[in-house]
Amino acid sequence: MDDEGHLERFHDRPEPAVPGLAARCDRLGSSVVRDILRLTTRKDVISFCGGLPAPEVLPAVEGASLPRDAGQYGATEGETPLREWVAQHLTRLGRPCRAEQVLITSGAQQGLDLCARLLLDEGTGMVCEAPTYLAALQVFRLFGARLQPVAVTPEGIDLERLWRQLDRPETRAAYLVPTFQNPGAHCYPEANRRSAADAIDASGRVLIEDGAYAELSYEGTQATPVCGYLRRAPWLYLGSFSKILMPGLRLGYMVADERLVPHLVRLKQAADLHSSRVGQYLLLDWLERNDYDQQLRWARTVYRERRDLMAAGLDRHFGDAARWSLPGGGLFFWVALDGGLDTGVLLDAALDANVAYTPGAAFFPTEDAPVHWLRLNFSHPSPRAIETGLARLASVYESAVARSKHANSLLSD
Repeated sequence: MDDEGHLERFHDRPEPAVPGLAARCDRLGSSVVRDILRLTTRKDVISFCGGLPAPEVLPAVEGASLPRDAGQYGATEGETPLREWVAQHLTRLGRPCRAEQVLITSGAQQGLDLCARLLLDEGTGMVCEAPTYLAALQVFRLFGARLQPVAVTPEGIDLERLWRQLDRPETRAAYLVPTFQNPGAHCYPEANRRSAADAIDASGRVLIEDGAYAELSYEGTQATPVCGYLRRAPWLYLGSFSKILMPGLRLGYMVADERLVPHLVRLKQAADLHSSRVGQYLLLDWLERNDYDQQLRWARTVYRERRDLMAAGLDRHFGDAARWSLPGGGLFFWVALDGGLDTGVLLDAALDANVAYTPGAAFFPTEDAPVHWLRLNFSHPSPRAIETGLARLASVYESAVARSKHANSLLSD
């Protein structure tokens, strides 16, 4: 950030050299979303950045009854009743499993970190979607992965490219977000899921499936996890309690192929011994006293309304200048702007107008990322903020296009 609090094209600034740091620190870039969120704490800034739940959707934590030993050390794998709940839940979603396969993690982000520690050496091939979740890219790069992109569209993942990438000798795993993918909100059709599972089975590579948004469906879609179709290949499934319940607890879970569980337990022991027992018991208390499915229906209702408001606002304020598909689930619109503008450059002007978004280039695993995409969150801003924020953003965009046209006309004279 510069002296006025702007992101310098959201790239990292040169940092003072510190002798003796691990070489991987040079690969660790800052999170674009977290950097932008630091700039949006002012009340007058409307933020479409992170995947934050709506404040009114968050359940209250009150009157919780905690066991006397909740403050004591606990099992690395997590509290048994919570692991049993997760196992039953994932089985219901289409991947049968047992509580012994479940690890409670300090957020789904720790699950990604444990996957990287389990699978990645310097130069290990990691197949991933393009675009994909930017914090996963951050972790994989930290551990020296050689990222192997595969395009993903509303029709699913590019199967021919997936087969080729899985077949490369350096490939060890594939990271997929097949259900309301972040950032594109794509949901692989069933036939595409089965074919992707066949490719992974044939290769024997490890599947890392990220299901953080899998239940936030607004059109009745109930998609079986890709790992539910596997017959032979090892797999890991990552889930989160943050999008529907309480992100402040920083609790998630990973469910793993039985062959991988002992290694993951030792890796988590080395990382943090165990996730917060107080947080786990707060969550268990809520699950025991409330109806999870009712909470899910409430979240879907609120977010469906806000999704539709944003869709109408994009049509009204951008018209043909923006290309996007109505997300069937998740928390984001993935928008391409016409006019040849770099959304990373445009961000400073947007922040001056008190509106923020996430530039799209950060979601691509290669350096030649397209620069005309941006991601907009619709779950956290209020209905009024969605309308006001889109109006501000459209004004910024129109001004930038006018300046670009003027500059081009001067060059052609």
